[in-house]
Amino acid sequence: MKTILASAYAINPYKGSEDGMGWNFVLQIAKYNQVIAITRENNRPHIEKYIAENPNALYQQIQFLYFDLPYWMRFWKKGGRGAMLYYILWQYAIVNFIKQKNLHFDIVHNLNFHNDWTPSFLWKLKKPFVWGPIGHHPFIPPQYLKVYAIKNKIVDRLTWLVKKYFWNFSFSLFQTKRKAAHILCMNSKVSQQLSLKNNFSIAPSVATQDYGWEMQQDVQSDFSVISAGRFVPLKGFDLTIESFAAFIRALPYEDKLKCHLYLVGSGPEEALLKQLISKHNINSQVKIISWIEREALMKKFKSASVFLFPSHEGAGMVVAEALSFGLPVICLDNEGPGQFITDSCGIAVPSSTYNETVHNLAQGLNTLFYDRQRRQEMRVAARQRFIDVFHWDRRGEQLQNIYSNL
Repeated sequence: MKTILASAYAINPYKGSEDGMGWNFVLQIAKYNQVIAITRENNRPHIEKYIAENPNALYQQIQFLYFDLPYWMRFWKKGGRGAMLYYILWQYAIVNFIKQKNLHFDIVHNLNFHNDWTPSFLWKLKKPFVWGPIGHHPFIPPQYLKVYAIKNKIVDRLTWLVKKYFWNFSFSLFQTKRKAAHILCMNSKVSQQLSLKNNFSIAPSVATQDYGWEMQQDVQSDFSVISAGRFVPLKGFDLTIESFAAFIRALPYEDKLKCHLYLVGSGPEEALLKQLISKHNINSQVKIISWIEREALMKKFKSASVFLFPSHEGAGMVVAEALSFGLPVICLDNEGPGQFITDSCGIAVPSSTYNETVHNLAQGLNTLFYDRQRRQEMRVAARQRFIDVFHWDRRGEQLQNIYSNL
């Protein structure tokens, strides 16, 4: 049994997304190895509370250490503002923290909260170094930003310029690539962007637990469409609403009454999304759920018919959760959700003009609404896709295979 030192900037067992991924990755590593997990001080109360409330023998395999920069180096960080800059500084500083602790370990792993343009410094510890999973978010195609304020396009393009600077000129990023014994890529675009040769593997970073849902025959008369995430341009909720509205318009009156859209989330673009809902006069058929307990969200997944997620991101944990409940996924054919699904369990719409994309997404909804047999076949395939690829146990097996071959 080896000892893995893992830096996990974001860990919170009570949350999903990056925080939930950090927690579950550490548990998976602990199934096969001893783990020294280093995270931020603000994660301590959540970790200790969860451990006290949820006994697990795996905790005996894990040692949590907590580290933050002194206040004078982080007073400017407020919530998500400045998070990426602080992460880079934090990642740089933990090298000395680890050395001062005189820790003994076999492999060092920069585990989460990073992407293909932010460097790691753990290679300085002179141990076999695993980097990732690291992601790649492409810039949002301009036709999909037209409904948003111009500032969103400016921010997206400025962010892209920052990424290009790191890709082309960052010596630290170059050293991170060169020193890594293995690089775990969330999607194929990462290996292309970083020009990786042979020390990498490609697999989604997202996964989810099995909530014990059992496959049943789809006999629902109602057609419930669900989507979840932050209301920001990256998530494409405008396309969700526009395509649902186009789908509804083409239905006979009696069929319209059977269809509903649930948007679970909140964010700065909520007012715009409400305007789009009112514009298409579908207020009675669209419900925005601004906040919901995680357990209640899983119940929503359980009762839904389709998961509609035209996001532009390179990941999407909610896709894995939807598949675990046997939900067919309709998404964009991109480096993120488009690579997570297959034709057997979802419909991936290629990038096109804005109106054509809306039309094609609406056609996907129409197909699954009227072709109940195909919907049932996709439900079965979605559940199988989750078991084969997106169960957390698959991530644990994947990491152990990497560690064993170093």
